[in-house]
This record gives sequence, C-alpha cells and structure tokens, in this order.
Amino acid sequence: MRLRAAVFLILGGLGTWGILHAQKPFLSYESTEEHAEAALPPDWERQAEWTRGRLKYTSSTWEHPNGQNTGRYGWRTDYPLGDRHTLQGLMRLTRVDAKSVEQVVELDNSSDIYNWPFLYGVEVGHWSLNDEEADQLRDYLLRGGFFMTDDFHGTQEWDVFMEGMRKVFPRRPVTDIDNKDEIFHVIYDIDQRSRIPGAQFIYSGIPWEFDGFEPKFRAIYDDKGRIMVGICHNVDMGDAIEWSDDPRYPENYASLAYRVSANYVMYDLTH
Repeated sequence: MRLRAAVFLILGGLGTWGILHAQKPFLSYESTEEHAEAALPPDWERQAEWTRGRLKYTSSTWEHPNGQNTGRYGWRTDYPLGDRHTLQGLMRLTRVDAKSVEQVVELDNSSDIYNWPFLYGVEVGHWSLNDEEADQLRDYLLRGGFFMTDDFHGTQEWDVFMEGMRKVFPRRPVTDIDNKDEIFHVIYDIDQRSRIPGAQFIYSGIPWEFDGFEPKFRAIYDDKGRIMVGICHNVDMGDAIEWSDDPRYPENYASLAYRVSANYVMYDLTH
C-alpha cells in the first residue's frame, strides 16, 4: 500500500510539473522498419497520468567496420510498435495509468522535455549530441528526469555513446548496477539478467551483435544515489518487446524485457 500511495503522490506531482510547461502535441512519424509499423490505437487521444518519451536525436554518419550502418534507423528503430507494446505491457503488469502512445521528445532548448520525466533512447551508439543538447539533457536529469538507453552493441557503439555522455556528465562515472539495487527489485526480483537478443536472432541463431558478447546493465547516479541514466548495453529490449507476439521469438527473452522495462519505469516513479 505504501508503494501505491507513493506512486499516486508522484504522479500527481508530475502532473503539476507538466502544467508549468507548454506541451507539444503528439506527432506520429513514419516508421523506418516494415515490421515496426503500427496503426494508432483507438484510445490514442485519451489523457493519462504517465507517458513514455522517446528521444529524437541526430544520428552520426559512421558505419560499423563490418560494413553495416546499424544507425540507419537511428532514434526510430523499433518505432512505433515497440513503444506501443511496451505501454500495453506496462498497463497489464502495473497500475500505472499509461498513455497508449509514446511522445517523441527533442533536446531543442524548449521547455517541452520537462513534461516527460521518463526518456527512452535507442541505438544511442549512433547519436551525435552537440554541446547545447548535452547541456539540456544534463539539466533534465539533474531536475529529476530519467533516461533509459537500449539496443546498442559492442565496443565502437559504446565509445560513440560515451562520447555524447561525457559532454553531459564529464566527471560522473558509469558503474555496473549492483544486484541489490532497488531498480532490480522495485516490482520484480530480477536476480538473473540474461542476454536479450534482437530479432536477428530468429534468423541467425546468434544472440549477440558485433563484439557485444556480455550483456551489461550500467548506470550514472546523482549525488543522492538515484539512478539518472539506466544503460542497457549489448541487449535489445526494444526488439524483444516489438517481436513478443511473434511465435518465432523466444518467450523467455521477451518476458525478461517486459519485466526489466516495468522495473525501470516504477523505479523512476518512486525515486
């Protein structure tokens, strides 16, 4: 009961926060992947207490040494089906009153980002943050925002991601999240975190990409010990959830992705 009461209080506070800033309207962008296309749900205009923001960023132009430009889809990877499945799962697994559609959010020096306390960034091994964008992301996080990253793999994508994060937090360390951290226990006890492969696993049978052999769950903390940035590296929860209704994709990976996502959202709402 105490957790439920805390969530209601936090959601109320977030609603007040939103009143202070003008919200941009919902915009639907074209999907860049055939499988990820999705029609708007019938209740897409319904107001809700919580919305997941998806970070829209400028992609870098580098190509991976193996010849694949894995950043070709950039911020729209798994969009919008991955988002819609995530939100439906969140409403089934928790009591969070979530909006059925995502909100695309930009680091554009407007106040809009402050309306969306949870931000999801995908393929961040191919982003390209300038100084102004980094400054606003830092301010957003220090004000209490939460940033979850997903679906980037291997050494070179890690280096590109960290090039941007060092602009955001030049001196804050990135650390592996301890198994005892509340983020792994706030709803589900996730003591065993296996690799969560992308949809390419269906065709290749290979559960990793590039040299990203070991799944990593890392974080950047604020001065009070709150996780501001939850970094999911060498895993692809976006694909796992997007393909969760396809019988070819293993259920155990999809279920773990839903549980991890639910824990990260509830952690943000209670910390």
